[in-house]
Amino acid sequence: MRIWLASVASQGCRIGKIVAGAVAVIALTTCAFGQSSSEVGGEANLKLPDLSQVNFLGMDGHRLLLIGILFCVFGLGFGLVIYTRLKNLPVHRAMREISELIYETCKTYLITQGKFLLLLWAFIAVVIILYFGVLLKYEAMRVVIILMFSVVGIAGSYGVAWFGIRVNTFANSRTAFASLGGKPYPIYRIPLEAGMSIGMMLISVELLIMLFILLFIPGDYAGPCFIGFAIGESLGAAALRIAGGIFTKIADIGSDLMKIVFKIKEDDARNPGVIADCTGDNAGDSVGPSADGFETYGVTGVALITFILLGVKEPTVQVQLLVWIFVMRVMMLVASAVAYFLNGAIAKARYGHVQEMNFEAPLTSLVWITSLVSIVLTYIISSLIIPQLGGDPTQWWKLASIISCGTLAGAIIPELVKVFTSTESRHVKEIVISAQEGGASLDILSGFVAGNFSAYYLGFSMVILMSIGYYFSTMGLGALMVAAPVFAFGLVAFGFLGMGPVTIAVDSYGPVTDNAQSVYELSLIEQVPNAKQDLKRDFNIDVNFERAKDLLEANDGAGNTFKATAKPVLIGTAVVGATTMIFSIIMALTKGLTENVGNLSLLHAPFVLGLITGGAMIYWFTGASTQAVTTGAYRAVEFIKANIRLEGVEKASVSDSKKVVEICTQYAQKGMFNIFLAVFFATLAFAFVEPFYFIGYLISIAVFGLYQAIFMANAGGAWDNAKKIVEVELKQKGTPLHDATVVGDTVGDPFKDTSSVAMNPVIKFTTLFGLLAVELAVKLRLEAGAALSHGLALAFFLVSFFFVYRSFYGMRIVREGATTAEARAAAD
Repeated sequence: MRIWLASVASQGCRIGKIVAGAVAVIALTTCAFGQSSSEVGGEANLKLPDLSQVNFLGMDGHRLLLIGILFCVFGLGFGLVIYTRLKNLPVHRAMREISELIYETCKTYLITQGKFLLLLWAFIAVVIILYFGVLLKYEAMRVVIILMFSVVGIAGSYGVAWFGIRVNTFANSRTAFASLGGKPYPIYRIPLEAGMSIGMMLISVELLIMLFILLFIPGDYAGPCFIGFAIGESLGAAALRIAGGIFTKIADIGSDLMKIVFKIKEDDARNPGVIADCTGDNAGDSVGPSADGFETYGVTGVALITFILLGVKEPTVQVQLLVWIFVMRVMMLVASAVAYFLNGAIAKARYGHVQEMNFEAPLTSLVWITSLVSIVLTYIISSLIIPQLGGDPTQWWKLASIISCGTLAGAIIPELVKVFTSTESRHVKEIVISAQEGGASLDILSGFVAGNFSAYYLGFSMVILMSIGYYFSTMGLGALMVAAPVFAFGLVAFGFLGMGPVTIAVDSYGPVTDNAQSVYELSLIEQVPNAKQDLKRDFNIDVNFERAKDLLEANDGAGNTFKATAKPVLIGTAVVGATTMIFSIIMALTKGLTENVGNLSLLHAPFVLGLITGGAMIYWFTGASTQAVTTGAYRAVEFIKANIRLEGVEKASVSDSKKVVEICTQYAQKGMFNIFLAVFFATLAFAFVEPFYFIGYLISIAVFGLYQAIFMANAGGAWDNAKKIVEVELKQKGTPLHDATVVGDTVGDPFKDTSSVAMNPVIKFTTLFGLLAVELAVKLRLEAGAALSHGLALAFFLVSFFFVYRSFYGMRIVREGATTAEARAAAD
């Protein structure tokens, strides 16, 4: 790490001058052409109406939502109770020691990431200060409050990520220990409990913060505070998702390739890469999804609030919709809790004492039960809260139907994903058959087929459900607001999240099951003297070690599948929700759809050029994130091959394991730094080119990103479970077939856990930050003319391109013994 920090310091002056110069340009031009806030529209002037002016169920809206805070406290308590239960479950000391070592390395990683987040926040803070403080001339205290809520957004993403890691590192050793009993039900129950703990805590914290802004921040401050909060949580999620995705796949590839090189078993304790792989499971598959989920729920809510304040003119209807939206968010907590206990009772009755079970079955039933409970409660709550909306007594069931389209999507999409990624899937079995004769080559090609077909089916499922939502929006909703179909799309995205804690729970199931296998192997429980006798005496367990390992491997396959099912749901909300945020920008640019609406067409050349530009950025992002994984994995493999000891030792040294963690952290941060600054300055550049060019760009990254993410996530999931079939069902570890599927899995690693999953927060961060960037650009353009605007666009683009260039040429692999010229070319 010291070597890397020295390397960064040696480049710091050059990069610092470039970035500082670009920021100085913003500052100087903003100061030169600032104007009073009274002249500014759009998101800056969002003002919340008085919630107490409308009554609901015999009380005013403000008091009703105060009750919602109690439900948030209930959710927090629910999460903490399960956390305590997990901590107190029985576990063998050898397994507990491994899980605590994993937690310590995770702590080191998160602390490093926390410092890195503060550095990235500084860039956002500069723009917020210049926009709100200099251009709009807000008083200092108001700007400080907005900045504070941007920090709260980052802290929320960071905090729930930390909680997720702590819960999962309790659950992994307890799951590994539970496998020794030989029954499948306990090793299903523990990861799910951990996931529900995270899900309930995450949604409760996010809702609590948003209710605080809504109820206790003055109305004229609340709008900008919501925007600041959303930008902060989006930044935190993007950084933790991208860096975590790079980290975990460097470690995973480095560890997995040793199985081919040295013909060693999965999670061999002598492999220094295994601890890093376990840390990566948490950094990428726990930290990333937790922060991403927190941001997704927050940003979707902010998008709907923004639409209501801009698109609905009648204050009474604004209050009705705002209160309805937040009551529905509270209902999500209740629906998930009810469904969890109901499904738990069914699962315990069916599987509590059996010797064999399909681990995917109770997870599937949980998703469907939650979906149905949520839909029923959606109609009941809507009929009670908005029986009359703008004088129309029928809108409540139409709005409930639109949300239900999204809630159904939250259940249907996982079913479609399983068609392409489950160990029972014909697509996954096709990959195995292909690899039996064609090796790694046909394994990879067959995975590409699965990914591409999945994009077709999932894409059409979203189109159909959004079309149904659009149909309901034409039934009188247009009389209450402008662009009613856009609001309908936002509600569909909101409905995607209708079973939020459960979506997070099944996503978090995977990293626990993956880690549990590793903890089992690293504990060397089978080699502990008198282990069987001790387990019988202390825990009354008659252990069968082979049976325990088989159960853990089978459960990991279910974990892989459900990790895959959550990804399209989150990326779907990003894209569908982005349409609502983009509408907010359009409203500002067209002054409420009264001017320049014709620029939103193919006849306006900048708009078309923006549509093309977005695709370029999505494909660059895919390449840059994968390049960071490739270079980091090369260094990890290089180190492990040079330092692994297979003779005379039982396990790798802690120092070697920590060195692999250090390599992963180094390249994760280098890759993230390049990607973030390239995206940050590209957003500024494209906003300054021309406002409708920027609208086209935002639409483009959403659409390109949707299909690229679905393809990559499901192809990667298919490759992963093809390997799992070879290991668990065919029992062919160490064979050429296994080698071929391991190669396919390592290709799929950055597909499913780095590039695809990070597109969600990147799309939302770009859209949210674009709210500020485009208004900044428009004001400067009006005051100083197009020439200055285009000059700034060029300057920002050159800075962005510098980091795009660095994302490959600054991340190239430099071989030992390379000539000075080669080394310089790779580093420059």
